[in-house]
Amino acid sequence: MRFADPYSVSAALRASSAASLLRPGQQAHALALTSSLVSNPLVAARLVDMYSACHRPAAAALVFDSAQPSALSNPVLWSTLIAGLVQNGDARSAMERFRSMRAGAVEPNRFTLPTVLSACASERAIRFGRQVHGCAVRAGFCSSRFVQSSLVSLYSNCADLGSAKRILESSYSDDPISWNALIVSCTRGALHADALSLFAEMHRRGLELDEFTYPSALNCAAYMGDSGTGRCIHCLVLLTGFDSHMHVANALVDMYGKLGSLNCARQVFDRMPKRDVVTWTSLLVGLARQGSHDAALQLYSDMRVHGVDPDEFATAGVLSSCAGSTAHELGRQVHAASARRGIDTFLRVSNSLITMYARSGSINDACAVFDASPRRDAVTWTALIVGCAQNGRGRDSLRLYDEMLEAGVRPDYVTFIGLLFSCSHAGVVEAGRAHFDSMEKVYGIAHGPEHYACMIDLLGRSGRVEEAVDLLEGMSGKPDATVWKALLAACRVHRNAGLAERAAERLFELAPADAVPYVMLSNVYSAAGRWGDAGRVRSLMRDRGLSKKEPGRSWMEQDGAVHVFRAGEGEHERAAEIFAKVGEMMQRIGEEEGHTAETGFALHDQEEEGKAAELAHHSERLAVAWALISVPPGKPIRVYKNLRVCGDCHTTLKLVAKVYERTIVLRDANCFHHMREEGFCSCGDYW
Repeated sequence: MRFADPYSVSAALRASSAASLLRPGQQAHALALTSSLVSNPLVAARLVDMYSACHRPAAAALVFDSAQPSALSNPVLWSTLIAGLVQNGDARSAMERFRSMRAGAVEPNRFTLPTVLSACASERAIRFGRQVHGCAVRAGFCSSRFVQSSLVSLYSNCADLGSAKRILESSYSDDPISWNALIVSCTRGALHADALSLFAEMHRRGLELDEFTYPSALNCAAYMGDSGTGRCIHCLVLLTGFDSHMHVANALVDMYGKLGSLNCARQVFDRMPKRDVVTWTSLLVGLARQGSHDAALQLYSDMRVHGVDPDEFATAGVLSSCAGSTAHELGRQVHAASARRGIDTFLRVSNSLITMYARSGSINDACAVFDASPRRDAVTWTALIVGCAQNGRGRDSLRLYDEMLEAGVRPDYVTFIGLLFSCSHAGVVEAGRAHFDSMEKVYGIAHGPEHYACMIDLLGRSGRVEEAVDLLEGMSGKPDATVWKALLAACRVHRNAGLAERAAERLFELAPADAVPYVMLSNVYSAAGRWGDAGRVRSLMRDRGLSKKEPGRSWMEQDGAVHVFRAGEGEHERAAEIFAKVGEMMQRIGEEEGHTAETGFALHDQEEEGKAAELAHHSERLAVAWALISVPPGKPIRVYKNLRVCGDCHTTLKLVAKVYERTIVLRDANCFHHMREEGFCSCGDYW
């Protein structure tokens, strides 16, 4: 220690700073203290830098404040402290320290100003930033490319694009760093068209486009949905040889995923020599966003096989696909994996978990995740509000909405869709009307077709069909297919064939390629016993080439395998056993509960016995029969159906749950039906 000198101690501190190693840095600090070197300006600056690099800004500030007056006149020490504060996310303190520096008559150097300007940009403190700009002018540092790029970032971050562009028109306007700074700032500020215009101007001037320029431009093309521009940029990437840069390739995968060009995204992905977690996440999220859930789940599996740990974005993406493909068990495994890595409480992940559990019928698990969430935004509240509504807990949805307002969270467009959906499925007309009115009057949110559809559904199902028609006719814009479909669905409940015909005719015009209105109208006729009209509608479907509609099917997950059932089909390897179980089910609920088939829900004109047999072999009954065979007692039976469950199947499965003392969770195209041992359904027979 006797031979310690400022240069050896500074070298040791520099090494500790470069590797962010706190303990060796503290040992070097102790050596400096025992050697009386802490007053040396070089050592003091290195100490401040070391503690800042090790994320100990308070210790760095203590070293600075203990420095000798002679050291405090050195701009290097001030610059090091200010840079450390910015590095540790304390931009406001950095600005205050710069103010103290100027008050002490210490002149900034060309390294101080870019750092302070960066702090001003992050705080959007444009007034203070303009003062720093004045200091740069007086000190003659405006010719520095680092100062210039920092000024561009400041003004563009503060939405003063005019000032930013004027700086680019200076003598250093051909500096790519400044152009990149402006493009990046425009991208972060969602000024995508401006960013692409700047990118085009860079290319026109022959400026160097690099691995910093391309990702921002590709990101803007993706957000604008501009496939043509995105492909042109991709061509430039190939021509300039930047396709081998991982950041650029990642941006290409992300862009094609957002544009829905999944094949292109996959091709870029497959050609990459190296991939990081961002690469995998970009493709996975793109697949999930476009509804390619099976492919997303397979990619997640491949990701784990390659030893890549999913981050919060990949985890949220795969949970979205678990929800979309009803992969309940895999969703639980992803939840467990995220908890082990400590990312299950990240806002993005917890929101996805709530949605996944709600859409899998595990609403209690969704509530548990919600309760454990340390942060909640409008998405969090909306996810649970919609989830409770879909799972037959509309009253809970309304309570959650009140709690959301009490928490100071402002509802948005989507929140009101969930809220009105809750009112519809809870059958609370006046509450629904009040919330519908509050959208514009209280929150200034314009009614959309989804909100009208929910209100018409609420009024129609409550028997207020004329009010529903009045609301539809009083819309400020023309009703779209969603609104007319809601009215047609209400006609199915109340068997109002006349109004159903009117709604269907409008749907035939608005959505000529959609087979659903034909099927719904045919169902109305069948329920009314108008078999001739039902047959006429189905013939019309065939004549218009719409007869190949998606057939009704149900499925369930069991021991890692998905079992799919279609009405009347016997393709399952244990079909004979399943049909026998269906017969047993029907016999037991007939003998024990006096149930007889509601043959009005049959779709074909035949003898009563034939109609009952048709209903008995609907896909959801086959799935439940298989579950009674294969799912252990005490475990809930979870069945998913692509269409809305018919009234007779709904009644039948309630009684099956009762006589077999099982919990049946059926998700149809509209909501969840939790059927308990008591013989009741969570929807309250109102779906």
